[in-house]
Amino acid sequence: MITAALIGNPNVGKTTLFNLLTGSNQYVGNWAGVTVEKKEGFLNNSIKIVDLPGIYAMDTYSNEEKVSKNFLLNEKVDVIINIVDASNLTRNLYLTTQLAEFNIPIILVLNMIDVANNKGIDINYEKLEKELNVKVVPIIASKRMDINKVVDILVKGDFASNHIDNKYQFQNEKEAYEYIEALINKCLSKSSEHKDTLTEKIDFIFLNRFLAYPIFALILVLIFLFTFSWVGGPLQNLLDGGVNDVLIPELHRLLASTSPWFSSLLIDGIVGGVGSVIVFFPLILSLFFCISILEDSGYMARAAFLMDKLMTKMGLSGKAFIPLVMGFGCSVPSIMSARTLESEKDRKMAALIVPLMSCNARLPIYVLLTSVFFPKHQGLVIASLYLLGIVIAFLIGILFKNTLFKKSDEPLIIELPDYKFPEPKSLLLHTWEKGKGFVKKAGTIIFSISVILWVLSNFSFSGKVDIEYSFLAFIGHVLAPIFRPLGFGNWQNSVALLSGLAAKEVVVSTMGVLYGANLSKVIPTFFTPLTSYVFLVYVLLYPPCISALATMKKEYGNKMALFSLFYQLALAWIVAFIIYRIGLFL
Repeated sequence: MITAALIGNPNVGKTTLFNLLTGSNQYVGNWAGVTVEKKEGFLNNSIKIVDLPGIYAMDTYSNEEKVSKNFLLNEKVDVIINIVDASNLTRNLYLTTQLAEFNIPIILVLNMIDVANNKGIDINYEKLEKELNVKVVPIIASKRMDINKVVDILVKGDFASNHIDNKYQFQNEKEAYEYIEALINKCLSKSSEHKDTLTEKIDFIFLNRFLAYPIFALILVLIFLFTFSWVGGPLQNLLDGGVNDVLIPELHRLLASTSPWFSSLLIDGIVGGVGSVIVFFPLILSLFFCISILEDSGYMARAAFLMDKLMTKMGLSGKAFIPLVMGFGCSVPSIMSARTLESEKDRKMAALIVPLMSCNARLPIYVLLTSVFFPKHQGLVIASLYLLGIVIAFLIGILFKNTLFKKSDEPLIIELPDYKFPEPKSLLLHTWEKGKGFVKKAGTIIFSISVILWVLSNFSFSGKVDIEYSFLAFIGHVLAPIFRPLGFGNWQNSVALLSGLAAKEVVVSTMGVLYGANLSKVIPTFFTPLTSYVFLVYVLLYPPCISALATMKKEYGNKMALFSLFYQLALAWIVAFIIYRIGLFL
């Protein structure tokens, strides 16, 4: 078995090349002792490819650099696949010179040669190969061009030996870059006539000091309109009509002659629970589609750059903006993505703040209550909840910065990739990959909890009873006093919030079981516009689902997971109480 270590700077196409070489034959986990993702894959079942973390150098001692260095020093590595950005060799080759010191054969893969050519850069590959004494392979990973050349070298074991000599023994970084500049002057020529690239022309507008933030705000508004008004909302209404106006009446007709308890289990428990959540799937997909466009187009990195100054005020670098934005989709991958931040302080702090971002699982609850109480201003009310989550996260960040995390701030180091038009196939795949977790929840967790809730709401120790005397009512009555100061302290709402700790979508399905299938007609008897909004504020801020807490435990340990649970319980109650009292005063 040949072991190949794949390494390179961030945003040079490393993940794309890894996926092309290994296909679906790959495994993902964590490196021992650190929250850094470990990817391993196999080519032809005879070559193991280890995807090392994206790094710029091996001399700043981040977790990612320690992982890469330890692997190259302590494991049996037959060859290093060093992928670089052909349009930015000055920066990329600094890591290459450090890799040469490990005395391991190197395949230097020059990616994005089309971008280099468009910038008027002409590289003499043979001369570069001779100067560095490594195998040089130019490719375009995004178009799968010349990937077979990399495969052929790996399969044949045709590795160029890399002999260390004094030219790589640099005393400092300045000497290394002087050598790289001299090397580039020998092997690279560039057109003297500079033409602004498409990326530079777009950034002249999108990163303009006066236009950047209004454009960013406009993009966020367009995402909300696309999700709630133009595409997601109409499709959600269509699916909701199909479930409540067609499917449920038809089930009542078909099950009319069956046992009442069986009919109730199927219609009220399963269809009422799962159906009341699955109707929001179009909204979830629409939001994920927009986020995928931002990621694939290259704008997400610009958003992090724009937010750096603001994020610094709360003790984080602009790069932490990316996990926070991902939090609008799901807290689990967002907490995991915090591992890419440079310092342990940033990783922990971002993981604690991420759950305050309103994840997609809360969206069905927002839509349900706002459609009943604020039908003419639904988008505005939902936007206010997202904004409130951001403001609270910012304030909590400042609090943590001055109490729990007093270490110095990390500077932002992020690559601004070239803009590109997202490939439709890749865009749809990313959207589905993110959205299918919602379907899995509906088919497993929500289904199971809906059945459990139906049993708890129909039975007690004395057998089948009315819901007011059931196990569920007893639990709800114990919890209800906690929520009475917030204006929604009935036992049904207490049970719904408790079930939401399993998965936020379950709050709606629980209400469907407890209040009946047609929630929009029943809910006004249990809420007022004020208490409905306070309820939504509590849902926004109280702890994330069990999956997110389990991820927190796995990444950072029991103490941090418990701290996250209890601080959010307290935070949600306090903020909801304040808003309720202000609302009563007004």
